Amino acid sequence: MSKTIALSGTKKGVISVTKIEKPYGEDSASVASVGISLAGNADAPEWKVHIPMDNLDEVIEALKALK
Repeated sequence: MSKTIALSGTKKGVISVTKIEKPYGEDSASVASVGISLAGNADAPEWKVHIPMDNLDEVIEALKALK
């Protein structure tokens, strides 16, 4: 699953959200990858964070609390 979202406050920026299987090699666990590209290139974001799937529910709850 992958999703691209328009980045508010920019002309063409995007937020990309995707699941990456084995991001660090054969023995690594899947992560949720969140990237931001001011240039609008979801495939090559300027900033990104990888969140282990085991932490995803807690991170989602923390983000909801910010809202």
